[in-house]
Amino acid sequence: MNKRCLSIFMAVLLVIGLCACNSDTSSSHNYYTTAVETTQNTTTPDIKTTTETTLPAESATQQTAAVNQSDDEYDDYISQMSLEEKVGQLFLARCPDTDAVETAQKYHLGGYILFGSDFKDKTKAQVTSTIKSYADSQDIKMLIATDEEGGTVVRVSSNPNLRSKPFLSPTDTYNAGGWQAIEDDASEKADLLLSLGVNVNMAPVCDVTSDPNAFMYYRSFSSNADSQSKYVQKVVSISKSKKLGTVLKHFPGYGNCADTHTGIAYDKRPYSDFENSDFKPFQKGIESGADCILVSHNIVECMDKNMPASLSENVHKIIRDTLNFDGVIMTDDLSMEAITDFTDSEAAAVTAVKCGNDLLCCTDIETQYPSVLSAVKSGEISESSINSSVKRILKWKYNLGIFNF
Repeated sequence: MNKRCLSIFMAVLLVIGLCACNSDTSSSHNYYTTAVETTQNTTTPDIKTTTETTLPAESATQQTAAVNQSDDEYDDYISQMSLEEKVGQLFLARCPDTDAVETAQKYHLGGYILFGSDFKDKTKAQVTSTIKSYADSQDIKMLIATDEEGGTVVRVSSNPNLRSKPFLSPTDTYNAGGWQAIEDDASEKADLLLSLGVNVNMAPVCDVTSDPNAFMYYRSFSSNADSQSKYVQKVVSISKSKKLGTVLKHFPGYGNCADTHTGIAYDKRPYSDFENSDFKPFQKGIESGADCILVSHNIVECMDKNMPASLSENVHKIIRDTLNFDGVIMTDDLSMEAITDFTDSEAAAVTAVKCGNDLLCCTDIETQYPSVLSAVKSGEISESSINSSVKRILKWKYNLGIFNF
């Protein structure tokens, strides 16, 4: 009994001593907490820099550890995935007409891209039910993407059951009501797509074109890079606020090139043209929080004379090192003739991963998934690079609210 009383007495003294010690460091603890909250609630680089340079050395280390701990959660999760599951996350596959759920499960797909035929003549209830069946089929929820640009590319709103009339092109939308109309249009698109279960819009188009006869002219908002940039900023910001994924396309800028759906297109412009014009809308989209950049199949000679941009390591270095983008990089559809005329389906998928793409937009999943999986197993593609891509994809899904640990 006496020993018990003595133990209690010693414990009380210990607590009093700890409290006295903690009181000496309470001010720095409160400062650290405030600094971290400020950093987390702002995307302004200047504020972040000020916070980091004024933090006590100890707190700065703790803040870095907190960031690393978040990455560690992803790394730990990915370490528990099978190689087959990891490779599957790299594919945004065209949704098959039959057995879509079974295909998603077989290849552990990262996502499906839906086209007009996937929505045609269906009621809203039918569309939402079908998409939900895809989402529920996977432990890691899928990206469900479609192209709803407005104008000539309207996969969803072309169905009168889903919207009374198709969305106007960005240019016509602006002409009808200025920037307010652009904002309202982006907001309505996000609400409509999300109500169906679509969580990624393959938009906005960032291309700056000047030739009315060019393939991309009527899909582009403006021939002026600054106007195009403002349009991109509004679409990305509004979509992001609603947790609809966005895709900046078609890097490095389509210009007046021919249609790569039907063959290889060569862009012979000097690099300065891209710096002074084409890169600007992409940079503005990145600043606005865009999730993904899609790379075209054009052969841009000033960047890579031999390879389509989507398969060029140098083009991907420009995205990472010049534009400082750390989100998901995606290929344009690898079944387009600009690729099939250039190389075979298996080699295209392997090269796409090796040169720096995180996500492959593909139609030929039955061929391309096994080819990438085999390349990883043989060591041609490092598993660490696959892990990095999967991490970017999972972070995107987390930000969209469709993935959690």
